[in-house]
Amino acid sequence: MTTEKVHVPVSKIILDIVLIQCVGWPILFLFLYGTAFHRGFFCDDEDLKHPFHESTIPSWSLYISGLGLNVLVMTLTEWLNPPPENRETIIKGFKIPNWLVNAYCAIGIFAFGACCSQLTTDVLKYTIGRFRPHFLNVCEPDVCKDVHSPNYNIYHVDDYNCTNPMYRNNKRIMKEIRLSFPSGHSSFSLYCMLYFAIYLHRRMTWDRSKLLRHMLSFLAVLYSLFIGMTRVSDYKHHWSDVLTGFAIGSSSAIITARCFSNLFADRPNNKEITELNGSNMINI
Repeated sequence: MTTEKVHVPVSKIILDIVLIQCVGWPILFLFLYGTAFHRGFFCDDEDLKHPFHESTIPSWSLYISGLGLNVLVMTLTEWLNPPPENRETIIKGFKIPNWLVNAYCAIGIFAFGACCSQLTTDVLKYTIGRFRPHFLNVCEPDVCKDVHSPNYNIYHVDDYNCTNPMYRNNKRIMKEIRLSFPSGHSSFSLYCMLYFAIYLHRRMTWDRSKLLRHMLSFLAVLYSLFIGMTRVSDYKHHWSDVLTGFAIGSSSAIITARCFSNLFADRPNNKEITELNGSNMINI
């Protein structure tokens, strides 16, 4: 079998990292310095009077489960299911194992898609500036104090000050009460879990159980749906926020898998590799 040697310059890896950061840095910029569109409201809006609750699934748990699960599974899958040894990747004179190259590519594409999904969600959040369901209870606008005022149910309030002593000095909460649409938890979780399911379907070749990968895929997507539903039950989002978040996450996962990754490129299984017997027409 002829071995093809591929020399990869370090600049190519650096360029990949820079391109991912070009999508990732705006997310951090919006988080630190972004200001949501300032929209008005009605004091008697029942959709904005829900109580404030802590998140059932906090953000740190979401990121660990979504990112950690995919990175771990992709690394293990590429290590346990390496491509045929008909290609050598060399970087700065060092031979890099094929499984490590494939893991790098798989994780890099996944990370790029995750950044695209999150940036899309954040741009919509800050552009629309929709109030969360607990807005009135968290803010307690000064103009809505007198419920007996004849103007209470008439005027669309644009100029107001939050008076709730528990939260008015909390800049993070005061910022997030206007970032309801769409749901970031929903878009990120469904992107991660749907991409995880697609990846398992295309790359998992363990044939001792026909249902294992289907069960894992189902549980992953179900977990994402559960996260989305908790955003409604915790009064963090309106149902339409969650539905739109799901649409963004699922679209991003499908586009990333079909257009960016090589998951749908033809990959020979172990039996086909044996039958090829030296062919160089294997697309790793």
